[in-house]
Amino acid sequence: MSLPNKLSLFVSCPGGVEPLLEEELKRFLPPGVRSKVEALRGGCGVLGTAEDVMRINLESRLAQRVLVEIIEGPYRHEDDLYSLARRVDWRDWLTPKHTLRIDTTAQRSPLKSLNFAALRIKDAICDQLREHTGERPSVDTQRPDLPVVLHVGPERAAIYVDTSGEPLFKRGWRIDKGDAPLKETLAAAMLAAAGWRGTPEEGGALHDPCCGSGTIPIEAALIACDSAPGLQRRFAFEHQLPFSTPAMKVAWGEMAQAARARIHAPAVPIYASDVAFRMVDFARRNAERAGVAQYIQFNGGDALERPAPALPDGMPGAIVMNPPYGERIEVRGKAAMTRDAGGSEERDGGDDFFPRLAAHWKRQYTENPAGWTAWMLSPDMKLPSKMRLKEARRVPMWNGPIECRLFRFDLIKGSARKPSDAPADTPT
Repeated sequence: MSLPNKLSLFVSCPGGVEPLLEEELKRFLPPGVRSKVEALRGGCGVLGTAEDVMRINLESRLAQRVLVEIIEGPYRHEDDLYSLARRVDWRDWLTPKHTLRIDTTAQRSPLKSLNFAALRIKDAICDQLREHTGERPSVDTQRPDLPVVLHVGPERAAIYVDTSGEPLFKRGWRIDKGDAPLKETLAAAMLAAAGWRGTPEEGGALHDPCCGSGTIPIEAALIACDSAPGLQRRFAFEHQLPFSTPAMKVAWGEMAQAARARIHAPAVPIYASDVAFRMVDFARRNAERAGVAQYIQFNGGDALERPAPALPDGMPGAIVMNPPYGERIEVRGKAAMTRDAGGSEERDGGDDFFPRLAAHWKRQYTENPAGWTAWMLSPDMKLPSKMRLKEARRVPMWNGPIECRLFRFDLIKGSARKPSDAPADTPT
């Protein structure tokens, strides 16, 4: 089966990242498709081709999933959803030997049970295949060949095929994790919002002094090497019938090979450190799996004490960090932790960590003639006041369920106290 020439796609992403995703998609999709990309709530709509489906899965650093809309229509109750799903010829997508799973999302839906709605979609698919073949596919809730997504609104419903499978933030290289690992897609969004492209002209050197399991510096290294984020993982579309034709397999192989061929050594240095040597070891092992360990200089040490890296003449630097906070884990570092007599760590408030960090930045990061810029993700809207720094920008972002701001601080000599007319939130 071959797909129609034009497919209605929904490329999902974390909240607040939609404009960044739109910009990213327009950067790598073919010219004829770029005008068909539109930022929507929770992602971007794209009018593209089957090849674009594969390309987005392979290349997007910000997307969570790539969904193909199969059918859309009005509904009032679950039987209407069954009828809607029966209008699709599911033999174009799977055989009884394949597995499937139905997920549901809802927005002001009148239905009382989303589980029952999902069951009706599953019944429609299985009944249709049983009528035509005498057999029905099985359900696999973990790794289905055909993940199907039902979205029900107040009056209309849409059925999608998920071509990604596991969410795209699962790049395939992160095995060693900390207490609250940052998703790779959010790390990439932080770098995109900072305008960091991994070149001397766009971002310069990068330093993460609270690197944890290494997500930010590893994502940065992959960007600097122009390594596609999906090269080390598999996708659901590889098991789906429209993408299993000889022509599509050849196209996918050529696309992946071209992505491998363009990888190059980075043109900027990347530094990562953490107060916990265990996390530095985790980060180094993750970087080795990602193939970029040789491009990142890892160190142990407290963010309040480590001096600024010495940069090449004329090169700016960017600090990009996601310090531990609140619902993630307690702030760690000498400013926040003490040890009892038995050597166990105890919380010691941590309220002075951020002002001490700002003071350290003023001492250590204001000597570079090309300048340093710091970008910090935090749910604390009053963080600049606590740091006694003036933020140049604040970008709304969501870290899972936690509403955050990505604050930008330009590190300059002298006082940089936050004025009363602080900048309002700026779009990404």
